[in-house]
Amino acid sequence: MTGHDNPTFLDDNVSVPGDYRPTYFPQRPTKFDPDTQQQTCNDAAPPPNTLPPDKPSDIPPRETWGKGVEFLMSCIAMSVGLGNVWRFPFTALNNGGGAFLIPYLIVLLLVGRPIYYMEMAIGQFSSRGSVKVYDFAPAMRGVGFGQVIAIICAATYYSSVMALIVSYLVDSFKNPLPWTKCRENWINCIDSQGQSSPVNPDSGLTTSSQFYFLNEVLKEKPQIDDGIGLPDPYLTMCLAISWLVVMLVLIKGVKSAGKASYFLALFPYVVLGILLIRSSTLPGAMDGIIYFIKPQWNQLLNPQVWYAAVTQVFFSLSVCFGNVIMYASFNKFDHNIYRDANIVTTLDTFTSLIAGLTIFGILGHLAHEIGTDDVSTVVVSGAGLAFISYPDAIAKFDFLPQMFSVLFFFMLFVLGIGSNVAMASNICTVIRDAFPKVKNWQVSAGVSLIGLALGSVYVTPGGQFILELVDYFGASNIVYVLAIGELIALHYIYGLGRFCRDIEFMIGKRPGIYWRLTWGFITPVLLLIIFIYTLAIYSPLTYRGQSYPSAAYAAGWTLAAFGVLQLPIWAAVAVIREDGKTWREKFVRAFKPRSNWGPVVPAIAEKYHKFRATEDSKELFANDGFFNKIKRTLFG
Repeated sequence: MTGHDNPTFLDDNVSVPGDYRPTYFPQRPTKFDPDTQQQTCNDAAPPPNTLPPDKPSDIPPRETWGKGVEFLMSCIAMSVGLGNVWRFPFTALNNGGGAFLIPYLIVLLLVGRPIYYMEMAIGQFSSRGSVKVYDFAPAMRGVGFGQVIAIICAATYYSSVMALIVSYLVDSFKNPLPWTKCRENWINCIDSQGQSSPVNPDSGLTTSSQFYFLNEVLKEKPQIDDGIGLPDPYLTMCLAISWLVVMLVLIKGVKSAGKASYFLALFPYVVLGILLIRSSTLPGAMDGIIYFIKPQWNQLLNPQVWYAAVTQVFFSLSVCFGNVIMYASFNKFDHNIYRDANIVTTLDTFTSLIAGLTIFGILGHLAHEIGTDDVSTVVVSGAGLAFISYPDAIAKFDFLPQMFSVLFFFMLFVLGIGSNVAMASNICTVIRDAFPKVKNWQVSAGVSLIGLALGSVYVTPGGQFILELVDYFGASNIVYVLAIGELIALHYIYGLGRFCRDIEFMIGKRPGIYWRLTWGFITPVLLLIIFIYTLAIYSPLTYRGQSYPSAAYAAGWTLAAFGVLQLPIWAAVAVIREDGKTWREKFVRAFKPRSNWGPVVPAIAEKYHKFRATEDSKELFANDGFFNKIKRTLFG
């Protein structure tokens, strides 16, 4: 059936909400105007527990993407990032190679894709950022603020990774590459170039690529008991360059970000294609590729593999951080997000697989050069994957290693900029939603300067210690709590049935049973199980085998608690702010949508209120018991 599967809509299509049929629910007194083909209810009045509509103001209208394809490209640039190119291959390497692919694809279908479509839908429907979107349940606004804290943590340390990439990109133009050969003052060092045997970690020897990264680039301290030190001037300059590029992309809001998205989304595929062709033609490459795609079935029962799969999906798709909601909020109301959500999630998986084939082809070649059959022992994984293992591999290339180094690190830079633009744009949107009169360039410049100041902590000699701490406590772990809170808020407080009907009103397509079952049951249950498992296997964080000082653990847990405590704090604020004669009445109202919830375009909002009146009437007469309501919600 074309358009809405609802008898109150006539002659509608898949993109424009239809017209209200005047003959539906004749018991309601109506007045029908044959000239305008519109009907109004004589007894229409604002529903109880609502606030008067907003008065006209001089607040500028919300921006929209120049073209629908710019939204798609921006989502690709955001979701297809560093997580696909270096984190996915090595996560697979550490979790059984091909054994990781099966849990990853299952988790993608049951967690990643449903949440991605869900966040696209609620963002586009409401035209609100990641905090104001919780107008549908003001008591749950703490989820949005918690996600802002997580994204600030991620954006600041992400930019420091961009600084390292800029440093290596500049070094890639040097001949020879500075990490290929040991220098005279590098003790117990072995050249990465021409090395024909793996370095035993217990031998006390270090490859030149690892020595260069730790001692020349990071100037890393052996421990941080005596402090983290001062920011490195050269890395600080590289950090400033990274934030300058982000600011220039965001300076005109989504208009400039949309134009930049074409390059940010497409260029990495050009480089990745070149690297894939080159890696697949290297001697021994097929051995590495077979290791990547061949399952190790005994690993499927390992809970750690499934935990790694969920973490990778969150990291790769950028879900539950508010970025997807923010980007979708700039869409036109009838944009086909169903198509875009499927394109982005499929392309994200495809990119991860292509990156896996490329990297494992290189690893197979390195194993061939070394003379070992064990691909998993060829390189060292960890926080410096992109700056130790990959440069070590490039150093062994006989043909134009500088060219491949430039391509590789420029690709990483473009991928990182795409993701960092999304995170910074999310923060800017939250600020502009709260202060809409502030101009784009002012917000983007302010966010970039603050990001530069906070990011300077990570370019100190002890910066990698801090990066691991902030990533673990400020971003990775609390995302599970926030994700569960987001699902509960939308599908159990606002209502899964109502959310599905809102999507139907918006794009003319009601979500099928796959979306309903995953949103309402499978996804939240899986996330809850993973969260409990994470707590059960918790062990104190270490960096390069070193434990952190007690003060560092205390600071980490304080950061995590600050993010999670946003939920009860803002729930209390919402209850206090609500009108009501009793605390019980105020509490109930805090979990109901605000009066202005819904589409922001007045003409569409008017149709939506009529649509809601019809749906509320149908619910009123469908008094068929608790279990039948659940069945109707899940199965349509």
